Amino acid sequence: MKILIQRVHRAKVTINGKITGSINNGLLLLIGIAQNDLEKDLDYMAEKCVNLRIFNDDNAKMNRSLLDVNGEILAISQFTLLANTRKGRRPSFIDAAVPEKGKLLYEKFVEKLKDYNIKVACGIFGAMMDVELVNNGPVTIMVESK
Repeated sequence: MKILIQRVHRAKVTINGKITGSINNGLLLLIGIAQNDLEKDLDYMAEKCVNLRIFNDDNAKMNRSLLDVNGEILAISQFTLLANTRKGRRPSFIDAAVPEKGKLLYEKFVEKLKDYNIKVACGIFGAMMDVELVNNGPVTIMVESK
């Protein structure tokens, strides 16, 4: 499992011109589910995302977590994070979970995030989405469960 975390002032996802999710002050999570991911990967990544200390404290040091700042999450499924570009010019997505498994694990991951009593907004799995964000920092970090 790979998640690209972006600390944001605000973010939203739009599908066919309709906003399906939006947040203020928090994290945009672009979530890639791999074919070999298990439920323990979801637990690890949810805990990592909400507790990662990437928000500034009073001394402008990254010492506060999403939970510390009462932040929000916009969770977007993004299988393209699993792209393999080693050979040729066309990415291979063989490492990404098949859609049925990817959707199931994505939805379980969102529920695990909600267990932390934070606002979690979402896109729609498999949909063509327009994602807008105002990156805060900018702070962008890749985390992996393996």
